[in-house]
Amino acid sequence: MSQGKSLDSLFKLVHAVKRNVHEKIEALDLDIAPMHVRVLKIITKKPQCTAVDIANFLDRDKAQVTRLLSALIKQELIVKEPNPEDKRSQYLAITAHGKAIVDQLTEVDSEMFEKMKIGINSDELATFERVAKAMAQNLNSKG
Repeated sequence: MSQGKSLDSLFKLVHAVKRNVHEKIEALDLDIAPMHVRVLKIITKKPQCTAVDIANFLDRDKAQVTRLLSALIKQELIVKEPNPEDKRSQYLAITAHGKAIVDQLTEVDSEMFEKMKIGINSDELATFERVAKAMAQNLNSKG
């Protein structure tokens, strides 16, 4: 496959995923931005998650992350809890309302994945996952 066709296919896939996710989130009427969705998912998956963890994972500066977290706190989707080992940092936790939204988003993710893999066998899917991971690592490497 040529370089141009590979990149076109990749851009079409990324665009289709983003468009479908946005449409599904809007249909749920959650009043939440895509970046907030990413933050909620990170906090849900990472035990004892801090603002620094979010900044590192998203490759964003601390000021951007602070604004994201402030909005989620204001919406009562997350709370800050004291870190007993370091008084200077705080852990982030999902509230019951935040968990309900994450549960809805997880269902959206499952539906999207099921739709995406129609007609694709497990070997093809494993190859895609391996290649996509390698490509992401190549792009993220400092070299």
